[in-house]
Amino acid sequence: MDFAETDEQAMIRDMVRDFAETVAGPSCHQRDKEQRPPIDEFKEFAGLGFAGMTISEEYGGQKLDDISEAIVIEELSRVDSSLGVMVAVHVGLCSMTIVLNGNEEQKKKYLPKLASGEHLGAYSLSEAGSGTDAAAMVAKATEDGSNFILNGEKMWVTNGTTADLFVVFAKVTDDPEYGKKKHGGVTGFIIEKDFEGFKIGKKEDKLGIRSSDTCTLILDNCKVPKENVLGEVGKGFAIAMNALDNSRIGIAAQALGIAQGAYEAALKYSKERETFGKPIAAHQSISNYLAEMAMRIDAARLQVYKAAWSKMKHYEEDGDRHTLEASFAKLNAGDTAMWVSEKAVQILGGYGYTTEFPVERFFRDAKITQIYEGTQEVQRLVIAREIGK
Repeated sequence: MDFAETDEQAMIRDMVRDFAETVAGPSCHQRDKEQRPPIDEFKEFAGLGFAGMTISEEYGGQKLDDISEAIVIEELSRVDSSLGVMVAVHVGLCSMTIVLNGNEEQKKKYLPKLASGEHLGAYSLSEAGSGTDAAAMVAKATEDGSNFILNGEKMWVTNGTTADLFVVFAKVTDDPEYGKKKHGGVTGFIIEKDFEGFKIGKKEDKLGIRSSDTCTLILDNCKVPKENVLGEVGKGFAIAMNALDNSRIGIAAQALGIAQGAYEAALKYSKERETFGKPIAAHQSISNYLAEMAMRIDAARLQVYKAAWSKMKHYEEDGDRHTLEASFAKLNAGDTAMWVSEKAVQILGGYGYTTEFPVERFFRDAKITQIYEGTQEVQRLVIAREIGK
């Protein structure tokens, strides 16, 4: 058992950290204020090869190991978690879902542009009445010659207003299982933003990750060629659940980065701010906070990396599915991000409540990691189910 980073992983961490601090960092405060997506920053990041880190060289990518993928999201989120989740959705929910389930024609058509960053990817499963209960979706798809016609409204789509390519789920009414089972007919589709009947709806005005665009999608007789069915008709529910196992690790890595960024900001401030003749870091109450912050982050990091390792074992060595490890990591890392960022605000006092320092943004950004990709309550249900098998 070796807990040390490989030389390649250490190099990737240094490269991404430098990019985050020098390119994303200077613009993240203003983008957060303006709710402006980091498109230029993403394009520059893609130029380093990271947009294709879940795609093999055969399709134009530069495949990284799964722990390195987590490190990338962590280091971006340590500075700018909006860019972190943009990349996580692009490489994980969109690109990897096509890698795992697409046919050869789909891979050749779509993966090279995703790998280069020419196209930004998104993923759409949730609806107003079917967030966690994904099988309860009501968006429908009906056969019409060589196409499927999709109707419905999807919600909470990260990268929604800026993406070029979407993995979207709807229920095919012609499927024999439609209406017989709750998830009967659920099917994945690859949708290009210019497809007829595909529209961008309301953009959400959010508490945190305000530089990440989140919107609804409107399917108004959206015409999707049959060759854009992802996997098999009626087999999309398993694809969606597997994608969530993968993406929960990405969100856990995002939460880990938020916690690390908040902790570092608080540690730096505590060494510079003096009260009663000494830095506040020397006061026991503050030093105790800092010690527990460091401990919780270290524990969360071990879980995130173990989940990434389990994911790699599952796909590359036919190991057990990583559902349990992904939920462990997402649950603990999300709670850690929230606890650490709140304590960071407390350590900075009044300054922590202002936009002059980044901890208020980390605090706002942390909350979503306890909500999307399955709430903390859902993670406990998943964990209970897995350990009860």
